[in-house]
Amino acid sequence: MFNLMWGVLFVIVNFAFFLLCYRLFGKSGMYAWVGIATVIANIQVAKTIAMPFDIVMTLGNTMYVTLYMTSDLLNEKYGRAEARKAVWFGFFTLLMTTVIMQMVLVFKPQETDIAQSSLETIFGLMPRLALGSLTAYFISQFLDVRLYSWIRKYYSTSSQLWIRSNGSTMISSFVDTLIFCTIAFAGLYNWSVWLEILLTTYLAKFLLTAVGTPILYIARTFTFAEDGTPSSAQKKE
Repeated sequence: MFNLMWGVLFVIVNFAFFLLCYRLFGKSGMYAWVGIATVIANIQVAKTIAMPFDIVMTLGNTMYVTLYMTSDLLNEKYGRAEARKAVWFGFFTLLMTTVIMQMVLVFKPQETDIAQSSLETIFGLMPRLALGSLTAYFISQFLDVRLYSWIRKYYSTSSQLWIRSNGSTMISSFVDTLIFCTIAFAGLYNWSVWLEILLTTYLAKFLLTAVGTPILYIARTFTFAEDGTPSSAQKKE
């Protein structure tokens, strides 16, 4: 029960930082968020936790859902081109981090070093996790951007943001979860644990997407001098 209650607080803190990042730094803050979130999510996912009823799940889901929220927000306010740009930025950030940290692990530690074993534990799995994440991220995020724009053709009013956001994210996040779990965890866990991680990970993303919808409505009300008019954002597509 502790993990569940702590998880609720964890989600609130994550979403609060997401809003604060956009409120303080505008569109640039969202690009920064994408860079940070892609790295943090792939560190967190190495940790598995037990929820009530002995349900096994990995961390990183909350941070990963905010990536979809970011692309949806950028798509909503600035157009599809800006959302695609953010996806490419996140892809580059994760690739860069993976390469650099693998090079760090190759250095021979000094005798009194206390960090090597911890770094190996955290980043030793990163090549496989990163391959799964990069593949899943690349496919699912671009799918999300495309789905969001497609759904907006049919549900374009301001009040229908929840349809655009939830519809695109819930589909693309399932694709993401399936690809990632297959590459990152297939063979690492037995079939029952792997399936449990797949289902609980997607269920967590599904619920977090719904919970995050009001956050998107709040974020959409933020205005900045750089934003221009809504029509100009649509023209960028």
